[in-house]
Amino acid sequence: MLLGEHEHSLDDKNRLTLPARLRAAFEDGVVVTRGLDGCLFAYPRAAWEQLARRIQSLDPLSSEARVMQRHFFAGAAQGELDRQGRMVLPQALLEHAGLTREVTVAGVHDHLNGGEERRIEQHVHAGQAHEREHEVERAHDRVALPHDHDRAHEAHGGERQEEERRHRASHQ
Repeated sequence: MLLGEHEHSLDDKNRLTLPARLRAAFEDGVVVTRGLDGCLFAYPRAAWEQLARRIQSLDPLSSEARVMQRHFFAGAAQGELDRQGRMVLPQALLEHAGLTREVTVAGVHDHLNGGEERRIEQHVHAGQAHEREHEVERAHDRVALPHDHDRAHEAHGGERQEEERRHRASHQ
């Protein structure tokens, strides 16, 4: 399980050194992609494959599913940790997260969240998200698997379904 929050710096080659206690999870490789909340997501290969299967199972004729698939797959990069536990972050992903030097790495159970400390704190404490990412979240809500909808409804007291209903009503 990936837990904790860690401060790190990118080196001149855009490599990020992972904390030693997190490296074992990435022995089989790492996939870094655009995340939500202006962050990057880094998945151990097995966790990425599980997420990829879920996203691939979405209806390809659904525009919301295509938005989600493009968001996660188009910017994704596969890699390996080097002997010092470093991974290279592609420039496009650094730009997505607004990263220049300092990076906060937060363990989120099955993946890592990486971003500017300011952004991570903003989203942890305020729960804010960018408009494009709201679109991805709305897409997820519309194409979610039945058990996802049940969990979302339980966790949010039906707020997402109400937001979706209002959104559809305003676009009719």
